[in-house]
Amino acid sequence: MNSAHPDRKEKVKHELREMLELAVYLAFFFCALAAYDMLLLRQYSVDYLTFGFALINALVITKVIMIGEYAKLARRHENKPLLISAMWKAFVFGLLVYAFHIVEEVIKRLIHGAPLETAPREIHFEQLAGRSIVVFCIFVPLFAFRELQRVMGEEEFRRLLFGPGGGKT
Repeated sequence: MNSAHPDRKEKVKHELREMLELAVYLAFFFCALAAYDMLLLRQYSVDYLTFGFALINALVITKVIMIGEYAKLARRHENKPLLISAMWKAFVFGLLVYAFHIVEEVIKRLIHGAPLETAPREIHFEQLAGRSIVVFCIFVPLFAFRELQRVMGEEEFRRLLFGPGGGKT
């Protein structure tokens, strides 16, 4: 048996745990926003359920963040105070999510038969900008915690956040 196999297994476990933590964090906020939308639109007699879309969005954005981190995006200010580094990462990853949503909207339009040249006119950029502001605000505490974890070390951070067991199951 290959001696690297246990290391690979631990790395996969770590990646899955990180992905699950990100997805749960994002799903919490996106489902709260979906509930807000539903309650707000109810006064106009518009009934719809968006929790499924919120969960899917959380998973997709989780993957976008993980790919961005794997590509070492937004590491420019990691040697500066944590607040600056966290804000920078929230900004860069917010732009990445914004760009992803634009590409997603164009692809949706193309799938539904709209010509490529009309897709930019049909995209509601003000809605995307509004969502991006909300995503940025959600990302600030997320990246603040992730930067704190990076500086402190994962074990110490988990011990501080979850207690002596470190949040391990």
